Formats: sequence, structure tokens, C-alpha cells
Amino acid sequence: MNGITAWMEKYIVPVAAKIGSQKHLVALRDSMIGMLPATLAGALAAMISAIVTTFPSSIQQMVDGPTKFAALAPDKVWTLANVPIIGDLNNISGLVNQGTLTVIGVIFAFSWGYNLARAYGVNDLAGGIVSVATLFAGLPNQLGSIGTALGTGKAGTAAMTKINDGISAQLIATYKPFFAAGHLDADAYFTVIIMGAIAVILYAKLMLANITIKMPDTVPPAVAKAFLAIIPTIASLYVVSLIYYIFQKLTGHPIIYLIAKYIAAPFQVLSQNIVAVLIVTIFVSIFWFFGIHGPNVLSPALDGIWGPLGLSNQQLYFKEHISGIQHLISQGATSQAHAVNNEYVNLWVRGSWDAFAWFGGSGGTITLIIAILIFSKRKDYRTVVGIGLAPGIFEINEPIMFGLPIVLNPIFLIPFTVAPLISVIIAYVATILHLVNPVVVAVPWVTPPILNAFMATGFDWRAIVVVVINLVITFFIWTPFVIAANKLEEEEVD
Repeated sequence: MNGITAWMEKYIVPVAAKIGSQKHLVALRDSMIGMLPATLAGALAAMISAIVTTFPSSIQQMVDGPTKFAALAPDKVWTLANVPIIGDLNNISGLVNQGTLTVIGVIFAFSWGYNLARAYGVNDLAGGIVSVATLFAGLPNQLGSIGTALGTGKAGTAAMTKINDGISAQLIATYKPFFAAGHLDADAYFTVIIMGAIAVILYAKLMLANITIKMPDTVPPAVAKAFLAIIPTIASLYVVSLIYYIFQKLTGHPIIYLIAKYIAAPFQVLSQNIVAVLIVTIFVSIFWFFGIHGPNVLSPALDGIWGPLGLSNQQLYFKEHISGIQHLISQGATSQAHAVNNEYVNLWVRGSWDAFAWFGGSGGTITLIIAILIFSKRKDYRTVVGIGLAPGIFEINEPIMFGLPIVLNPIFLIPFTVAPLISVIIAYVATILHLVNPVVVAVPWVTPPILNAFMATGFDWRAIVVVVINLVITFFIWTPFVIAANKLEEEEVD
């Protein structure tokens, strides 16, 4: 054990430390965290909509059976949406969803540009604006049904033919483009990360090189800051627009499609593989063992890959509710390659770890607390647990991690690593076999175990069963090591 620890301290820890302090990755992590209020607002809207539009019809469907329920006339199906005030609440929730999840890609674009510019020490507000402008510059223009504006008859037909043949520069200048909402949600993440980084880094480099317009000292600071950003902003937006234009000319497709097809899609496929899920789970535990915040170090993967998949599920849940989610799963629409009507469900997302494996924090430490309360005779452990119990219920395990400690404690390395692995495997298999709904709602990470999974899966009671099973198994994994720690104290005293 000491040899393994020494090897990891020499080769793994330095790499993890560099990753944890790399400014671009830190900016990405902070960007995801900064979006949390909007994400949770969208999650609340999704849950309200699901409850209002399906309850108590969901109970009626279970009692009558799917066939009999489907035969009911629409006026025979009663939901809370029929209640005036509650129905209005559902409509308001729709507006909240429209302002959050529907345009979460735009929100992320600003957060990414803001934090990236801050990492370089330049005007962060301008950085956020540059990133948002970069996203919209690369979106395909969808003029939609423009026949009314062009008129009917031969002139209108000719104009529509011209649109089909290729949108002319004059048409783009004359008519305002329309952007499909599908390009503004979580599907925009990879485009924002790549193209936004190019634009904002170029903007920051020009700012740092003082290629700016400097105003006299008598000019108000806000005006002076705005003028400083003019040249870097113009240059960066023209560079990324040139990249967009060249790719469009060479491939015939907007770059957002190319990124989605050749970068985002392979990552999405890889993310649903149990091997990838387990590798991330292992490294979170290993980093924590050495005192490095595992989820923060791996945030570029957890939030950059699995995070958008969770937001995609959440948007789908708002639109289709849990019955629609289950229908898509039954049709095998669990990846972009097998989408039905361009809709698919991601079976494993960022929130899946919190719901099914990280009880009380990474490593399932809430069960360690219970095991110590039952089996431990060590006064130091029981004292720390007394302090860490309440935070542990709300998924905060730093008092346990550094108080017992688990960090650099060889006796706890095995259960701290193995327990979440077993929980992930059980939850993954249960989800793949459709024994439990996948995570479709982003709930606050401080939500206690069991309740977290119940809410995250769209109020699926089977999630409670899976979590209870995982809690019991995790408890029995931790218990022998707690007992061994008692004997270790006795030997130290002797």
C-alpha cells in the first residue's frame, strides 16, 4: 500500500494539481458553476410542468392501464392544468424554461467568455459579449417561411426559388435572419467551448498587447473600458467569422454541424460507455484521496461532457414529460444515432453520480458516518462524525474527508474507491435495462440522498429502491474498514 501511495504521489498527484490549476480548465469549471442558478430555475420549471400536466392522470393511467387510458376522450383526462391558478403557474413555468434551458447555450457562452477573460486578467464583461457574439455569428440562418414578406405570384416564386438555390447577400441584408432554438440550447456547448475560446483568447491577447484605443484620463472609466475593447473585439469576431465562412465554403455545412457530428457526437457515445463512467469515478476518488477536489479537477469532463447531456434530458423532460421519455427509451432512442424524430434520451448524465453513487459526497461517505456511529469505538472518529453528520446529509463531506481523515489514509482508500464503483455499476445496469428512469432533472447538489434520486428521475419510485440497495451495499463495504480502524487504534495504544 505504501509503495502504491508513493508512486501515485510521484506521478499522479502532480498531474492532477496542474489540471486543477490550469486557467482554461478553471475558467470552464467556473463557467459551469456560474450557470447553476439558471439551470436550477429551468429544473424547477420542468418539475412543475411535469406535475401539473400529468397529475393525477398518471395515477389514472396506472389504474386503468395504458390501453384503456389511451382510449379515453381528451375531456375525460383531468390534470392539475385544468385548475385556473395552477394552470397559469404551468404557463409561467413555460416562460421560465424558455428563458433558461431553451437558451442555455447562450447563457453558457456569456459565462464562458466572462470567466475566460477574467482568467487572462482583461475586461471580463467584454469577454462574455465576445463569446455570445461568436456563438450567434456561427449559427445557420433559417429564414423559414418568408413567402409572406416576399409576396406571392411570379415575383414571390422567383424569390423563393432564389432562397432554395442559395441565400444571396442582398437577401441576408434585407431580411432579418431567424435562429432555430435548437442551436441555442445545450447542443451549442461544444461550439461555444471551441470557437468561444478562440475568440476570447485572441481578444485577451490583443488587450494584453495594448492594441487598443486609449482615451484621455478625463473620460469616465466605463467609457474608457469600452473603447479599450473595441479593436480586440472587432479583430476577434472577424477572425472567427472568417473561420466560419471558410468551413462553410469548403464543406457546405455550418461549423456548428461539423463540431456536433465529429466532436460532440463521439464524446456523447463515449460518455454512455460503462468503461468511461467507471474511469471518471475511479479518478474522482483517487484525486480526493490525495486531498485534491476530484469533481473540480474533472469538471471539464463531468460538466463539459456529461453536463450538457443532463441539460438535454431536462429540456426533453419539460417537453415530453416522463411518459415521453419512457416511450423514447422503449423505441431504443438512447443516442443521437438512434434518435426518433431528432429526439433521444441520454441514459447517464452528470447528475447520475449524485443521484446513485455519491451519497453524502464522493465515496458515499454518509454510509461511513453511519458505520462509525454503529461500530466505531474511537473517540476521535465519533467526535468528527458528530460534526460532519449534518453537512453529510446535505452532500458536504469535507469535515469527514479532512477530519477523520480519509485523505492520505491508506485504510480507507479501498472502500472510498470501491463503494462508488459498485454503486455506479448497479445504477448503470438498472438504467440500461430500463428498471429505473434516467436522470432527467437537475436537482440542487445539496439535496439529501434518496430524495435526490427520486426527484432527479422524474419522481420514479424505483430510484428509491436502487438508492437503498446501493446505500446498504456501500454500508457493508465501509463497515469492515471501520472495524479495522478500531483495531489499528488499539495497536497504536499498546
